[in-house]
Amino acid sequence: MACVVDADGRITFDLPPGPAQGQQLLLRLRPKKGQPEKDLHILDLEPVDDGRQRVALGPQPALTEGRWDVYLIPEPGSGRQRLRPGPRDLRTLLDGHPHDRQTPLAVRIPYATQDGYLAVRAWLRPAHAEVGALDLTDRSMTVDARLHGATFQEAAVVRLRRRGSSGTVLTLEPEVAQDGRGFSFTVDHGELAAATGTESGVWNAFVEPAADAPAIRIARLLDDVADRKDVYVYPTATVDGAVLRPYYTVDNDLSVEVRTGAV
Repeated sequence: MACVVDADGRITFDLPPGPAQGQQLLLRLRPKKGQPEKDLHILDLEPVDDGRQRVALGPQPALTEGRWDVYLIPEPGSGRQRLRPGPRDLRTLLDGHPHDRQTPLAVRIPYATQDGYLAVRAWLRPAHAEVGALDLTDRSMTVDARLHGATFQEAAVVRLRRRGSSGTVLTLEPEVAQDGRGFSFTVDHGELAAATGTESGVWNAFVEPAADAPAIRIARLLDDVADRKDVYVYPTATVDGAVLRPYYTVDNDLSVEVRTGAV
């Protein structure tokens, strides 16, 4: 199945010529292990002039955040069939990160799963901080980013929170651009290694754009890369006996891994 994403976030699905009537497309939110299915979207395929079947998934309603598997229902009452991906035209997503987005932020990227099937990766967040450039040196990491769905006010901070420990936080002061949306912050490797201590750990990056504002996860979502973790691989830095490595999680959120006891 081929698909095209337009500038408004609409995904148009095209199926090769086949039975003319009654075919449907089913999108299923992949449940967590051991959990039942909950969210399903069923769309009616319609014939077009060349015999193909087509349907458009509009930008509304926004899909729940997660991974949506795509199936074909060949005829009413029949079982569903998992679909293989064809050409995916994602050109409108390539330069999406410089443009301001509305809140809530809704992102959808069609992609091929590891076992070769078609799926849609969806994000839905009240506000978002999009990573742009990430500059690494031996001593520090500087991140450029931009807010969507929020603006900076007084007392804004960036916080690195140690995963699995609600009370361990490293607080940084962001440098905010004149438009109140762009910002950057620098993580000192030695400071982060000292905060980690003797036990290795992972630090998740958040920004709070105003005093007492909800924390916004810092991530990279606004392009055509559905799974960034193994695509954007950054070099490590070694300081004070610790090895530090920024990386993107399975949800494309920015984190920093600190491994102690290794050089």
